[in-house]
Amino acid sequence: MYQICVSGASKGQSVEEGRLLAAAVGASIAKSGHTLLTGATIGLPNYAAESYKVAGGKMSLGISPATSKIEHVRKYRLPTEAYDSILYTGMHYVGRDMLLINSSDAVVSIGGRLGTLHEFTIAMETDTPIGFLQGAGGVSTEIMDILKAAGEERSSNVVFSDDPEDLVDQITKLLDSIHAEHRDLFR
Repeated sequence: MYQICVSGASKGQSVEEGRLLAAAVGASIAKSGHTLLTGATIGLPNYAAESYKVAGGKMSLGISPATSKIEHVRKYRLPTEAYDSILYTGMHYVGRDMLLINSSDAVVSIGGRLGTLHEFTIAMETDTPIGFLQGAGGVSTEIMDILKAAGEERSSNVVFSDDPEDLVDQITKLLDSIHAEHRDLFR
C-alpha cells in the first residue's frame, strides 16, 4: 500500500506521554498493510517500529543520519533491531529529515520537539499529507497555532486524531483520494 513515516520525539517528556500511542500507531500501520518508515532513531519512532514488527508489519525502513551501521550505532547510538532495512545516508539529521519525508507518502507525527517540527515543515512545503496523533504533548499540541501563524489556517493535507487507528484510517483515505487515478501503483 503506502509508505507511512512515523515522526516524533526521540527524548523528553512527550516520549513518556506518547509511548503507548506510538506503539498503537505502529500496530495500526502494520494492520493496514502499509510500509513503515522512521528516522531510525530512539524514542517514539522506535516504539512505533517495534510495535509494527510485533503486529506483523511487512516492511520497516529506517532512514539514518549516519554514513554506516558502525556510525549509526557507535556515534549516534541509534537502534537497528526493529528495522528490516536501514538506509545510511550520511546526511546528518537535517538531510536525513528531507530524505525521510520526501520518501514517504504520508507522515504520522506524535509529540515531538525541534526535529519533529522540522519534519512537519518539510511535509507542509512538499504537500506531503501529515496526521497528528494527539495526547503526547510536545510540538503536536502546538500545530494548530503554528499553522495559523503561518497563514495556513486549515490545510486539507493535515489531519488530527487522538485515536491511532482513526488517524491511520484518515491518512489512508486521504492518500486514496489523492492517488485515486493511480491506485493500481500502490497495490
